[in-house]
Amino acid sequence: MKTIKKAVQSEINVKKSQFICSLVPTRTKKESKELIQKLNQQYSDATHNCTAYIVSDGEGFDDDGEPGGTAGKPMINVLRKNELHNVTAVVTRYFGGIKLGAGGLVRAYSKSVMEAIGEAEILEIEEYEVYTITFEYSEIKMADTEVRNNSLEVIDKDYSDKVSYDIVSKEGRDILKIFEKYSGKIEANFKNKQFLEKK
Repeated sequence: MKTIKKAVQSEINVKKSQFICSLVPTRTKKESKELIQKLNQQYSDATHNCTAYIVSDGEGFDDDGEPGGTAGKPMINVLRKNELHNVTAVVTRYFGGIKLGAGGLVRAYSKSVMEAIGEAEILEIEEYEVYTITFEYSEIKMADTEVRNNSLEVIDKDYSDKVSYDIVSKEGRDILKIFEKYSGKIEANFKNKQFLEKK
């Protein structure tokens, strides 16, 4: 599976209409919807802001007033064809006065997304199980040693009343088993599944 490293933007002109594609990494529907709202405000003077997204908790698309099936659907099809996940595409159109017809619109919206993908840095991602380990400050050295010895990857650290690390095993090791011998000192729990860059 693939995603993009960072947001990119590309622009094409078709028969005087300007198409601007914003392609942005997003993880959830909520993030996608917030991004779409932000771009709708940024390009509030545009004729259309058509959208497509594929994220961890679903996918969706919207023609935003273009004839049904001529914008959002071709956009999401391009994302699927390129096996992209955790990404949102918004194509902003400024109408140039010449109608493109249904076929012309499908080609223009598809090309707009393809151009943006061409500009993007693509990353291979995989779904991993994320676990949280929680422990007292006095156990940091012990936890760090265990993480290092088992080639675990810490993706987030939180220092509050206690210390907690979000960790993944990219070699498929059983994280609960690794830490069960520290019962009472280091507590390990499953947190969620996340798409992370493949190492």
